[in-house]
Formats: sequence, structure tokens, C-alpha cells
Amino acid sequence: MKLIDTHTHLYIEDFDQDRDDQIELCIKNGVHKFFLPAIDMSYTKRMLGLKAKYPKNIFLMSGLHPTHVKEDYKNELKHVEQNLKNGSFCAVGEIGIDLYWDKTNLSKQQEAFNQQIIWAKEYDLPIVIHCRDAFDEVFDVLENHKSDKLRGIFHCFTGDLDQAQRAIGFNMKLGIGGVVTFKNGKIDKFIKEIPIESIVLETDSPYLAPVPYRGKRNESNYLPIIAKKVAECYDLPIEFIANKTSESAKLIFNC
Repeated sequence: MKLIDTHTHLYIEDFDQDRDDQIELCIKNGVHKFFLPAIDMSYTKRMLGLKAKYPKNIFLMSGLHPTHVKEDYKNELKHVEQNLKNGSFCAVGEIGIDLYWDKTNLSKQQEAFNQQIIWAKEYDLPIVIHCRDAFDEVFDVLENHKSDKLRGIFHCFTGDLDQAQRAIGFNMKLGIGGVVTFKNGKIDKFIKEIPIESIVLETDSPYLAPVPYRGKRNESNYLPIIAKKVAECYDLPIEFIANKTSESAKLIFNC
């Protein structure tokens, strides 16, 4: 059984002590491809180093995370644009709007989100969306870009069924991670009403570890736990879930 982690931050400091061990363990256990979303330019060197070391397993995105849209965000956006011109990135992400931590810079987040979608369409790349306490705001931006070229993933989807269907209407897949195993996660209650072709699997490691590891460091090696829960929700074999979500991930990222 082969699985693809469509969202993992393997390059950040949490994995400095055992990063190679983690990657090798995952590959041994069937989690063989990792898609790494960007945060800001301070991590680009680390990401490129991992790609060079594991060229068949690691795939990189370029983007400015909404919580890192600060005073210098225009310089950060220039860095994203330069990365995309170099052509070694498979998506623009993670990008979007986050109003959980800071509601005062919404206009800057909207500007950064909008510009990065423009680049994604220009370079014919998918986007990977971060949305926290901001579904209406994210949907408003997406409405302005609706086209055949707009496609991607709603990372760590935590909305309701109506929001899920609206996201899918924008040609987005839903990124399903550890939240599906939480008692209060809610998505497990309606996920079976979503076409299996509309979801992909992710961990968002080192964040949002699934039960029974909730509250601890998340790892890509826990992706089978998420796949198992999704299989239970759909009442389908885990191998079927693995195959369908992997097919969808490859289609989105063209990798």
C-alpha cells in the first residue's frame, strides 16, 4: 500500500534531530511521497536541501503563509515570484487567509493571496489554501479567480458540508488530516457524502497529530492512521482509499 502526504513541514526545526530517520521510516512503511508547503523565505534553503537529498520523494511548493504576511510581505512575495520563475516548484502554497491569530491585517493577507493565485494561474500550478476562521473571506477571493486554471487543495479542511461542497465547486480537493480522528472534529460525520475523488490525505506534520498521538509531534508516518479512519467513514477498504487519494494527489501536482 502506497500513500502520499500532500502536506508536511518536514524541513522545520521540530525534525532537526531525526529528519532522515523519519523520512526513511515513512518510505519503508509505504508513505513514499511528501509535498512540502512553504512558510516564508527563511525556510527555502532547507526545503531545497531536502529536495536535493530525496529527489524522488520530496516535492516543493513556493508561497507565503498568511500568518507570515508582515510588514515586509512585498519582499516575501518577490521571493515567491522568483522561485516560480525558476520552475522547480509543483504548487503555490500554502497561501490563504488566517483570522484566528490576527484580524488587523486582513487587507494585506487578501492582497498576498490574490497575487499568489494570479501567479499560480500564470504558471499553471495548483494552489494549496490555508483557511482558518476565514471561509467567507477565502471564498470571496476565489470567486474573482474562478476558471478552468484555478485548482488545488483546501488544506486541513475543517468546514461543514456546505463549505466543503462550495470548495469543491472551485475545483479544489479537500485535504483530510488528523482532525478526522478527533471526537470534536465533525468532518467524520459527513465526509462520506463527499465524493472520494474530492479528497486527498495529509498530516500537516508536526502539527495536528491524529488520535492516539493528539497533542504530540505529528509525523508523516502517521498517515496510515488517517487513511484507516477515512476508510472507516466511507466503509471502504483502506487500500482503495490509498489508491484513490494517491491518484488525486498525482493529478493535482502533476508529479
